[in-house]
Amino acid sequence: MMHVVDPQTGESDPAEIRRVFDSQSATALAWRESTIAERIARLKKLREAMLARREDFYAAFHKDYHKPSSEVEGTEFMPVLDEIRHTIGSLKKWAQPKRVRPTTTTLDTKAWVEYQPRGRVLIIAPWNFPLNLCFGPLVSALAAGNTVILKPSEMTPSVSAVMAEVIAQVFSPNEVALFEGALPTSQVLLDLPFDHIFFTGSPAVGKVVMAAAAKHLTSVTLELGGKSPVIVDETADIKRAAETLMWGKFTNCGQICVAPDHIHVHESVKDRFVAECRRVIESRYGSTAEAQRNSPDLTHVINQRHTQRIAGLLDDARQKGARVLTGGEVDVGNCFIAPTLIDQVAPEASIMSEEIFGPVLPILSYRNLDDVVRAINAQPKPLALYIFSKDKARTRRLLAQTSSGGAAINHCVMHYAHGNLPFGGVNNSGIGSAHGEFGFKAFSHERAVLQSGPIMLAQLFFPPYTDFKKKLIRLTVDSLRLPSL
Repeated sequence: MMHVVDPQTGESDPAEIRRVFDSQSATALAWRESTIAERIARLKKLREAMLARREDFYAAFHKDYHKPSSEVEGTEFMPVLDEIRHTIGSLKKWAQPKRVRPTTTTLDTKAWVEYQPRGRVLIIAPWNFPLNLCFGPLVSALAAGNTVILKPSEMTPSVSAVMAEVIAQVFSPNEVALFEGALPTSQVLLDLPFDHIFFTGSPAVGKVVMAAAAKHLTSVTLELGGKSPVIVDETADIKRAAETLMWGKFTNCGQICVAPDHIHVHESVKDRFVAECRRVIESRYGSTAEAQRNSPDLTHVINQRHTQRIAGLLDDARQKGARVLTGGEVDVGNCFIAPTLIDQVAPEASIMSEEIFGPVLPILSYRNLDDVVRAINAQPKPLALYIFSKDKARTRRLLAQTSSGGAAINHCVMHYAHGNLPFGGVNNSGIGSAHGEFGFKAFSHERAVLQSGPIMLAQLFFPPYTDFKKKLIRLTVDSLRLPSL
């Protein structure tokens, strides 16, 4: 069943949202006892329906923001399909109750952790990877046995429409439903007492989601963003660093939460690094703004408003002394900004405090690495940190002296694709983790279960406290100073 969007407002009907939410209550209770086989069957149906609409997704992505089909494959289909494959192969192990050893004070007991579905969950996805960041968390939610309401971004209406058709084909609304709309629809959803909310987006909106969840004491997973810094030291493989970073920055037109935001490069290798970056940009997208505008391999900015926002950051940086090394051309009407490198950026320029989320990359030279560490630690903790260096001791020191959600050494962005790593932020860049077993746990309640043994040592602490009991209790407490078993 497809949910109708009001053609005048573009919003979903609040009454229908409430009706579907209420209808998922009985399903959520029933799915607490769903088997691993049943959950896997749902994932397989989702996978087949998604693949059946492959060409429709290609067309929808191109219509929404000129995204090449190869990027749709690599950044939308591949992560979701790999998540499904990984989950199908590992779910039995993840969901198995985990026995835990007794501690000194619980020697006569048995205990284990079992995983229960949280219940009814809400997934709010952003526009930059609309399929990946909507269906990826959905895989984890279904694996954990939850019912789901999905809220994709209104900025990618063509992709959202195809996703809605896939969901309606595979699930009944009392299992999984998708509601389209903008802020009013989000507000209606956030007013409901979900058992968990998984949100991907900006830190500013993440705070709104967290405040709404607090009204119902709803648990949250927040995948946010931040200004992910890069360090390229004098020992780095400059050619490899340039090729990798130009991929990580300009894929999806820089509209990636873990995209390199700015680069600290040692002054002794900066000129060589910039030259390599220019070479890579020209070889991939063309040597002129016109060629880049018409490149079939370059995604465009999502809309004119965001194009103007990024252009404003670039203009502000220029006015405060920044120099354009390559690129800089802007065509707001076509949502196009050329892949742009800038240097000599003033610390007070807005581009150094706001997340860029677009195809503009500041390159900052440094002489003393301690200055770079101080600059990173002076900012909110980012979602990612990237280090390009052959010096293992220096790399280890940088990891120890900074904090970020994740990190990559001599690479960028790819840690997102590693299904056995937790993906998430820290403080301003996020709360909680996703992907693989970490995603399964995000949508599960880890229930602690203890079973008493035949001896019942706890009776020692039952009143009345005789002199003998007092001595025995004292000896027991003092024994806790001994090494653990």
